[in-house]
Amino acid sequence: MASRPVERPGPPQGRVQDASAPAPAAEPARGDDASIGDLISEISSDLSRLVRNEVELAKTELKQEGRKAGKAAGLYGGAGYAAGLALLLGSFAAMYGLRHVMDIAWAALILTVVWAAVGAALYAAGRRRMRTVQLTPERSVESLKEDAKWARHPTG
Repeated sequence: MASRPVERPGPPQGRVQDASAPAPAAEPARGDDASIGDLISEISSDLSRLVRNEVELAKTELKQEGRKAGKAAGLYGGAGYAAGLALLLGSFAAMYGLRHVMDIAWAALILTVVWAAVGAALYAAGRRRMRTVQLTPERSVESLKEDAKWARHPTG
């Protein structure tokens, strides 16, 4: 799944321009006769093209990484399903192994209580960890506030 490359502003690829050839008509002539307005317009155009290309590159990279993460998540899901089946079958084997010592109903009840305790412990650990998660990106918010403050008063 190859994606198309993102074009970046710059000299044309694969073409050598002759020094005696005239400049392309789309660009104003650079030099002493170019006005400041033309130069600012050209810089603005180049900057907006650069930003568009960078955003397009970021989108492409995120799509590729998202695909890889999705495939990895699918593999994790499959592994979890297989582990669940292994636990279920292992529990049945333990239950039938314990039936030689006690009634099979008591063996099933004991294994149910053991798995309930394991589940409760895992739930408590997950809940404890989830309480430490901050969904607000504090550093980014602070940085944006500083940028906004600077934009309002760039010298102060």
